[in-house]
Amino acid sequence: MTVKEIVVLRLGHRPERDKRVTTHVGLTARAFGACGMLLASDDKKITENITEMSSRWGGDFFVKNNVSAEKEIQKWKETGGKVCHLSMYGINLPDAVSELKKQQKLMIIVGAEKVPGEIYELADWNVAVGNQPHSEVAALAVTMDRISESDPLTAVFEKAELTVVPTAKGKTVLHDNELKNKKT
Repeated sequence: MTVKEIVVLRLGHRPERDKRVTTHVGLTARAFGACGMLLASDDKKITENITEMSSRWGGDFFVKNNVSAEKEIQKWKETGGKVCHLSMYGINLPDAVSELKKQQKLMIIVGAEKVPGEIYELADWNVAVGNQPHSEVAALAVTMDRISESDPLTAVFEKAELTVVPTAKGKTVLHDNELKNKKT
């Protein structure tokens, strides 16, 4: 059984300080197989940037702005979903991977500033990606890579306007019209 639906809940985004990191949380979530990100803060620009990037690079990734974290967690659980909170205080990731892989619906919570204590209680798992301070972007990428049944680094996104062609030197990006011509 594999994870069918992953959503990332971003807590604690500080618009004046965390724009790039929150954007990178969304981009990492998308690139590693999540279907969307819930932003528990109000930053329409982040939502627009990630949505626009997703439309150019393919896939159906969504961003929902200014959500209530507790309400989203409750709704998720009511539909049978499980919740994994990434924290350096949780059980070690290798000890949680087999359970996380079994889930059909998984919400992954990543924080920015101090995470409210109730999040630790609402989560089905508090999972540590190492027990040292580091980036929530790194924690999300490592977790999603470990729980993926396929290689997220070679994923192909449908409806892409832009596609990178792996090359040993230089860089090659095909635009959608070039992709269509290559297929015919």
